[in-house]
Amino acid sequence: MKFPQFKRRLASEHLELTAFLKKLDDIVPEEMPELVAEEDKKAWAETDCLSCANCCKTMTPTFTKEDIIRISAHLQMTPKEFKAKWLYKEPDAGDWVNVTQPCQFLQADNKCSIYEVRPVDCAEFPHHHKKPFDNYNDTFIQNLAYCPATYNLVRRLKNRVEREYEW
Repeated sequence: MKFPQFKRRLASEHLELTAFLKKLDDIVPEEMPELVAEEDKKAWAETDCLSCANCCKTMTPTFTKEDIIRISAHLQMTPKEFKAKWLYKEPDAGDWVNVTQPCQFLQADNKCSIYEVRPVDCAEFPHHHKKPFDNYNDTFIQNLAYCPATYNLVRRLKNRVEREYEW
């Protein structure tokens, strides 16, 4: 799914997908892990991250101390130099995040120039693998607006749960 098409579809479905995830906080089908695994596989078959890269264009990962050490070494910089050049510390949360958006490591072909050493937050995005799935509904509600894979997964789960379960 191309990003403009995703944004149009999301605009018409965002409220109902959000409501589904909120309801999923209270009512969780017993087979939820299996449903998520099956529908996630299908969602990724419909999603091409390299044609989108919206996460890299509009969001910033949180850089852990280990991320900063690993990435700065890869770039042949000290962690202090790396932070001074690319990051700032959020005043409220105290997290290290990118100064700029899109991400400074995003290339014109939507590939990451530090992919092999990217932040753990990037490697785990959009967090579909986290368990139990329903503990991360707030994360998925946020990611609906940014990630076609999350949109595809939540839409598929909603359709399947409403079809197969008393909801």
